[in-house]
Amino acid sequence: MESWDEGTVRTRIREMAAQDGERARFGADTHRYELAPALPEAEISAFEEAHGVALPAEYRSFVAVVGNGPAGPGNGLMPLTTPRPEAGDEWAVDDEWEEDRLPGRLAAPFPLTEPLPGPIGASAGDLTRGTLMLAEEGCGMFIRLILTGPRAGEIWRIDPDWGGFVPASPGFRDWYTEWLRSP
Repeated sequence: MESWDEGTVRTRIREMAAQDGERARFGADTHRYELAPALPEAEISAFEEAHGVALPAEYRSFVAVVGNGPAGPGNGLMPLTTPRPEAGDEWAVDDEWEEDRLPGRLAAPFPLTEPLPGPIGASAGDLTRGTLMLAEEGCGMFIRLILTGPRAGEIWRIDPDWGGFVPASPGFRDWYTEWLRSP
């Protein structure tokens, strides 16, 4: 797998910011087209060891080379190892972030083998074991990276009220690159 080109990604994000001075694009008022510094290898490895997972290569490479969020799809990428600086401001995304980091949750088997379209209901939390929440899209919809099982590395969208839990992209690189290329 080829590594990310940090300069190219950062240049494209700067171009996006210049084209959207009013921050009218969805999520721009939250992530502000800013990238946090990349994470040191030791910090990524410590996260993987603490949670008993191996992060998919495309995502792992991104946080190691480009940055640890937030500029990205939806309301921006969630940081891997530390809460958002604004955490605690009553945003549901922070609760999702914390729940993902409960002991054993990320390493648990992903319970689905096939997409689950349509309304899910109250059991949505049971479906997200073995996944890492990457971004929030509003109204209880989240983008999640599958960490375990045969679908590991895929990006899925969970919309418990309407859309179910379904694939959104074959991998992190495709998902993030699509955002970079969109107008």
